[in-house]
Amino acid sequence: MFRRSGLALALTTTLVLAAACSSEKPRPSTASGAPTSTTAAAGAVAGNLTVLAAASLTDSFGELGKAFEAGHPGTKVTFSYDASSSLATQANNGAPADLFASADQTNMKKVTDAGNATDPRVFAHNKLAILVKKGNPKKILTLADFAKPGVTFVLCAAEVPCGKYGAQALAKAGVKAQPKSLEANVKAVVTKVTSGEVDAGIGYVTDAKAATASADGVTIDDQYNVLAEYPMAVLKQSKNSNLAYAFIDYVLGSAAQAILTKYGFTGP
Repeated sequence: MFRRSGLALALTTTLVLAAACSSEKPRPSTASGAPTSTTAAAGAVAGNLTVLAAASLTDSFGELGKAFEAGHPGTKVTFSYDASSSLATQANNGAPADLFASADQTNMKKVTDAGNATDPRVFAHNKLAILVKKGNPKKILTLADFAKPGVTFVLCAAEVPCGKYGAQALAKAGVKAQPKSLEANVKAVVTKVTSGEVDAGIGYVTDAKAATASADGVTIDDQYNVLAEYPMAVLKQSKNSNLAYAFIDYVLGSAAQAILTKYGFTGP
């Protein structure tokens, strides 16, 4: 009787432990913030995904998202683009989204400090560039030319990464000229230049590359330039964290990095 009871107890214990293990949710690895290969395979990598993404990622993420969907049948990726500062506020206010891709660490930190995202991963870098009217009629070749009489330019607002970076670059170059206006995001800077409202603006290398049909890009010397770091993290309110982690894995992979490089970004 003792041996049978012991065997029954052992079997019961084994079944309970197996059931408990099978009910556990996939967890991100501590090293990378992404699921392990085992949990990724076990998780439902399908469904809808919403990404809050910095405005400077518009063109590259548009292509990257389509490529991700093609490689992951049954998925749909939607992007919401804006200044990283605005997106950080949305994320902290519980916006229905799965991922936040910021153009700086400062705005990502606002979200992680609030406990609304964890384990951000840097997936790209960017540099500043001067955007000028096509043909560069004012002959703007350096940041110092912003101070020339009759030259008008715009920056992003101070709380926006491109505005913070632009102000830092001007300070490094010793330029004290004042912008005509401060824009809500980098795409608004590009629009002001390409529409002819101003002579120049400070955006990113990626923006200058994207706007070659209607504007020219002028390189900013490295001694005055600023390197922008782009982190991405899964949001606390995500309804599909398995898919969100799979998207981060994809963005860090060679295929997605090739797309980002094509648009002017450099690797993490």
